[in-house]
Amino acid sequence: MARHKSAIRQHKRSLRRKAVNQSNTSALRTQIRKLREAIQAKDKDQARALLPKTFSMIDMAVKKKTIKPNTGSRTKSRLSRQVGLLTAAPGK
Repeated sequence: MARHKSAIRQHKRSLRRKAVNQSNTSALRTQIRKLREAIQAKDKDQARALLPKTFSMIDMAVKKKTIKPNTGSRTKSRLSRQVGLLTAAPGK
């Protein structure tokens, strides 16, 4: 690493941003895991209750540039489809 003051400052800043991004990613993955566990358990009520909070966390992660927009959209689409299949008629 360079010894210039600006390089040292930038390195410290990058470490802070890395910590924030890791925290946001971890919280998002935990929330998605909770929703997927509810889907696996076929718990319709809990899955429907967790869906808005999960979507909100995905949107915040996209806004903070922790994940890319297409990744967020793809994840939301897949999760909503899975929850929709849970709540669909039992004959399908």
